[in-house]
Amino acid sequence: MTATGTAFEVAVHAEATLGEGPTWDPATGRLLWLDILNSRVHTYDPATGRRTLRRTDQHVGAVKPRAGGGLVLNLRDGIGLVDPDDTFRWLHREPVPGRRGNDAAVAPDGSLWAGTMRYDEARGGGTLTRFAGDGTAETVLDDVTVSNGTGWSPDGTLMYYADTPTRRIDVFDVTADGRVTGRRPLAVIEEGAGFPDGLCVDADGCVWTALWDGGAVRRYTPSGGLDRVITLPVPRVTACAFGGPDLTDLYITTARVGLPAPHPLAGSLLVVPGAGRGVAQPAFAG
Repeated sequence: MTATGTAFEVAVHAEATLGEGPTWDPATGRLLWLDILNSRVHTYDPATGRRTLRRTDQHVGAVKPRAGGGLVLNLRDGIGLVDPDDTFRWLHREPVPGRRGNDAAVAPDGSLWAGTMRYDEARGGGTLTRFAGDGTAETVLDDVTVSNGTGWSPDGTLMYYADTPTRRIDVFDVTADGRVTGRRPLAVIEEGAGFPDGLCVDADGCVWTALWDGGAVRRYTPSGGLDRVITLPVPRVTACAFGGPDLTDLYITTARVGLPAPHPLAGSLLVVPGAGRGVAQPAFAG
């Protein structure tokens, strides 16, 4: 196992309350990321340093590019679309009092797998739902507490998933029609090392997971072995994704929520240049 303590750089110095959801958009050459609790969608262009900010009308748990341009958002009350002309419309609106959208990912078939959680993090109060491009919804998991990292193996035959309080990264088999079955643990985060939050899968099929209250990003092999640890000075590490023109830079989001004396970098967007080799992510088919 290789440990790296100082390899990161600061891509964007920020004070996001709950920075989350880094996603590389190859069509624009920009990184998308969020501040969930401040209802903000950020973009960052590493080639120019240019940044943009979009405010949403409610808390936003995930943002992904759409195949025809624009964005899909996992919001408090459902799934919203931003069209290429910057207009907003609902794809699927289903408000549930006390619940909000959280992390989401796009499957190889272009469907959006969107998680929810209750604000009070009540056990079993969240879901994981698959949304087709036409807005058709299918509940995948209905007994989730904090739905978080979701990703697929490079060949699309496995799906990885984290319900954060379980401390587990689980793996499923993916059927020919894109459904999942055979849930089982890939890795368990030991007591005191934090909780698995957002994740991504690299070109070698290894799973990288951010550790909330763990101050690190870990890489696990497809067999579940701990392969690499990147230590960070901020405890609340929330998600990670490969970006850059060659998908070799690992972008990491962080949070400062709930910290009485946050580190100066808490809430910033960090990057580890040359961390590995990512896999191009599909855009949402809607």
